[in-house]
Amino acid sequence: MDPRELSGGAVLRAAGPGDEDGILGCIRALAVYEREPDAVANTADALRQTLFGDEPRAFCHVVEREGAIVGIAIWFLTYSTWTGRHGIWLEDLYVDEAQRGRGYGKQLIASLAAVCVERGYSRLEWTVLDWNAPSIAFYRSIGAEPMDEWTTQRLAGDALAALAG
Repeated sequence: MDPRELSGGAVLRAAGPGDEDGILGCIRALAVYEREPDAVANTADALRQTLFGDEPRAFCHVVEREGAIVGIAIWFLTYSTWTGRHGIWLEDLYVDEAQRGRGYGKQLIASLAAVCVERGYSRLEWTVLDWNAPSIAFYRSIGAEPMDEWTTQRLAGDALAALAG
């Protein structure tokens, strides 16, 4: 993606090598916001391999302001068997609390919508915590609709290992 200038002297761009610490800082801040401050096991080295290794499987757009990463959108590709086309799954969207209200979150999501349109992808999807009223209101304001008939399922930890065994 081409870098895009935003309000307040910020720039929206694709993440690149060297951004790992700033991205990780946003991930940790998001975990605090989501009431899971000790849940992040990710590292700058793991992010470097995931985002910038030989065959990246996840991607990140960042908002940089005054030399610091103040917003992130981490995403990966999905596939719809019904449409026969890829889509984007937005794993994490975060804008530093002090930077909110400048439109950075909307611009991050808009950048992913642009990727979808440019590449012919059929969907942009994500989850939001039920209690996160400010984010839910924001998502409604940009036209996102809840998928009330779907419930996310997860296998992890011991249950994942037991099923695999």
